[in-house]
Amino acid sequence: MNDASAERFERTHTASVRTLVQYAGASGDFYEMHYDLPFAQERGHPELSVHGLLKAAWLGQMVDDWFGGRGRIVSFEVSYRGMDFRNQPVTCGGEVTRRDGSMVELALWTRNAGGDTTTTGAAVIELDDP
Repeated sequence: MNDASAERFERTHTASVRTLVQYAGASGDFYEMHYDLPFAQERGHPELSVHGLLKAAWLGQMVDDWFGGRGRIVSFEVSYRGMDFRNQPVTCGGEVTRRDGSMVELALWTRNAGGDTTTTGAAVIELDDP
């Protein structure tokens, strides 16, 4: 990516059970929905759930890659709107919604394989060299 002139950008991730267990260990979030399939299915879910904060981390990394270290993140927020599941693609996206000098506002989202938005968000970036 590394191109703060791009107005829209995307990246796709797919979480394996290994990814979910690694994230659980790193974050301390060991809720069974993320690694115990019978537990998830007993609660009516078809698969293991991707951690919400993992999706936020993917979005944050995408934003950081977008401006390529040529500035700083002023604000970053997400809101979870739906679940994403193991072994299914999660597309992370961002779009510039406003530029004002060195300040850039971004709309952020994740979408599942069916195209449903599962996370919404926003970020404000202050670029070193607009």
